[in-house]
Parts: sequence; C-alpha cells; structure tokens
Amino acid sequence: MHILRSLGPAVAGPASGEALRAGVGAFAGLALVGLFLLSPVVDLELGLYLVAPFGASSVLLFAVPNSPLAQPWSAIVGNTLAALVGVTVALLLPESALRIALAVGLAVTVTILCRAVHPPAGAVAMTAAMSPEAVERLGFWFALAPIALGTAALVALAAVYARLTGRHYPLRQFDDPGHHGTEDADPVERLGLSEEELAAILERYRQSLNLGVEDLARLIGAAELQAASHRTGPLAAADIMSRDLVTVTPETPLTEVARLFARHRFTALPVVGPGARFLGVIFQIHLITRAREDALRLDRGFGPALKRLLDRDRDRPVAAAEIMSVAGPRATAETPIAALMPMMAGAGIDAVPVLDRGRIIGIVTRTDFMAALARHTVRAP
Repeated sequence: MHILRSLGPAVAGPASGEALRAGVGAFAGLALVGLFLLSPVVDLELGLYLVAPFGASSVLLFAVPNSPLAQPWSAIVGNTLAALVGVTVALLLPESALRIALAVGLAVTVTILCRAVHPPAGAVAMTAAMSPEAVERLGFWFALAPIALGTAALVALAAVYARLTGRHYPLRQFDDPGHHGTEDADPVERLGLSEEELAAILERYRQSLNLGVEDLARLIGAAELQAASHRTGPLAAADIMSRDLVTVTPETPLTEVARLFARHRFTALPVVGPGARFLGVIFQIHLITRAREDALRLDRGFGPALKRLLDRDRDRPVAAAEIMSVAGPRATAETPIAALMPMMAGAGIDAVPVLDRGRIIGIVTRTDFMAALARHTVRAP
C-alpha cells in the first residue's frame, strides 16, 4: 500500500482557478511571443523562431512562479548558458548520440555552478545538439536569438501577468518591505532567524532548488501560528466573537460610516442587506485609502482630501457599497481558532465575519482574538 501511495500524485490538490490562471498565462505568453517576436516557423537567417523548450519554461513561469527554478536569473541565464554549451558541443563533436548526452550533462553542471538551474535548459542544450543545421547557420547567435531573447520576453510577460492576477513574480526577497511599506517584515515572518540561517536550513535539507528563503520564512511563520492555535484548546469562533453588532447598509453614506468608526472606535463595519444578510465589510483602511487616492489625484494633502470626500458625501452621497470589500475570509460559529489564526495574520484583515447560512451572527476582531489568547495564557498551568 505504501508503494502504491508513493507512485501517486505528490502535489496537493490544486484549485481549479489556479489551474486556469496558469493555463491562460502560458497560452497568452507563448501566443504573444509567437505573434510579435518569434515565428512558429524556423528561421535560420535571423534565428527568430520558437523552440520547444519555451513550452517547458512557460510551465515554470506561469504555473509555479514562486519556484527558485522559475526566477529571471535561472530562466534567462540558465537557458542562455545551456544554448552556448549545446552549440559548442555541436560544433566539436560529430557523433550525434554522444553529442546530445554530453551537451545536456555539461549544461546541468554549468547551470548549477552559475546558480542558474532551470530544467528547460537541459532541453535547450539538447535542441542545439540535435540541430546541426541550425547551429551551422546561426552559430553562437542561437544563444541570443531565439534563446535569450525568447526567454527574456516570456519572463517579462510572466511578471506582468502575475501582477494582473494577484501573484508575485519575481520571487519575494527576504529584505523586501512588508505590506505596510516599512522595513519591518510582516508579523507572520518575524522569526528571529537571519537570511543566512534560513538559507543554511534549505541547503542542509537540499531544498534550495525548490524553495526560496522568503517563502521558507512565511511557511515557518504559518506553521508556528498553526501550532500555537492548537494550544488554545477547543475554542471556536462562537466562543470569542462579538455578537452585538453595529452594521451599515449598502446605501449608508460615508459621513455616517466615518461617524460610526469615530463613535465606537471600530476598525471594521459589516455591510448587511435585508434579514441581516451579509454583503461585505468596510475596514477603516478603506476610508483612508479612498481619501489618499483623492489626495494623490487632486495633488492635495491627506487631511483636506478626507474632509473634501466627506463634504462631497453630503452633497452627493458616496455609499458604503462603493468602498466595501466583498472578498476576504469568513467563518462559521464552529470554525476553530486553529483556522481563525491564519486568517487574522493576513495583511489588512482586522476582523472576520461569522456567518450562518449567509446571515451575519457575529464578528471576530483582532481584539476579540487577542483577549481570548490572553485569557487562555493566564489560565494555562
């Protein structure tokens, strides 16, 4: 049974949306490169044509953009070095089988030494070794066009596509600013471990080709939060949520939203429809962001922009529906704290609504959560 399981899928079940996102990205990337830069037809004069390894590169760039193997250095430098190796071997060795094997083997060694491992690079070297006619006509130009040029174009398109679809490419760096734009890392990543220590862990377990230092920090932080939640006992959302809710409707003007924030010192206001049906939530940051956007657009200070926004609200009401968030985490009364903790660790998530068949019955704020943890800590032996 163990052997059969080891032969099965090793990748966790993917979300259908992520599969579609990756597939559409690969299609768009190769289509744009093929239509506007490199021809599907082999051109041995200029070398501006598509090669099969670009399909493999697209899998990495669009399906697993967080992988170290998919990063710009690995992709562009790895493919280019492999092309140079493949062309060199093709020019020196006449025997085809030996030429192909040696080209791939040397490409693997060179890309590892240059910290530019990119699996499709093996196919690039093999393509060069199997194409003596192309190598004879193009020579080392083959490494620049189509290889370097085509790979660079795919990398650029992957970066744009990742931003448009909510992903992060190239790889996050360990010293990147947090979500708040400060030098502090996001709370979940504050481990007390240096970049060198995290890199040493990856090297020790031979995972440096599979995971970046920043992603390792995020995973360790998430694991620590999950483990800590197990020590809080069998508490659920219903045990700690606020039940006496102050809500607004989609038509509530921003002046009223601002007044409720100031009066109750809330950081979140649920937006509800008839029968307490949950429609969305407004965080204080939404009001601030709207005013900041106005300030930038009008080239005015934040304070005057906020005042102008609220003054304008009196003349032509800006409704709550225009700034509320309809996405974000949600919970039920039975949701355990073990599941709530990662939700609350997300950037900009100050509260999680608790729903029962689409109706809001409570809300768990950061204050509720911290108070519950504090009570449990005090009671713990």
